[in-house]
Amino acid sequence: MRLTLYTRPGCHLCDVAKEALARVAAATGEDWTEIDITGDDALEDEYGFRIPVVLLDGKEHGYWRVEEDRLLRDMRLSSPG
Repeated sequence: MRLTLYTRPGCHLCDVAKEALARVAAATGEDWTEIDITGDDALEDEYGFRIPVVLLDGKEHGYWRVEEDRLLRDMRLSSPG
């Protein structure tokens, strides 16, 4: 899975990010996965103040807001083949 979204419950920006990733998924046919960082000390330490965080191909792509145009561009640029 190329896209990962780190979230936590009750996060309004996370809800907005989920909507944005749904649009990206619809445009690209790529699925995405959501990971709740609650209770994971390592993820809380790494991402806690920047939630939501989007990873593309396992690397941090952005946080707080999903920049859909940039994400779509970067997905095309890093697409195999």
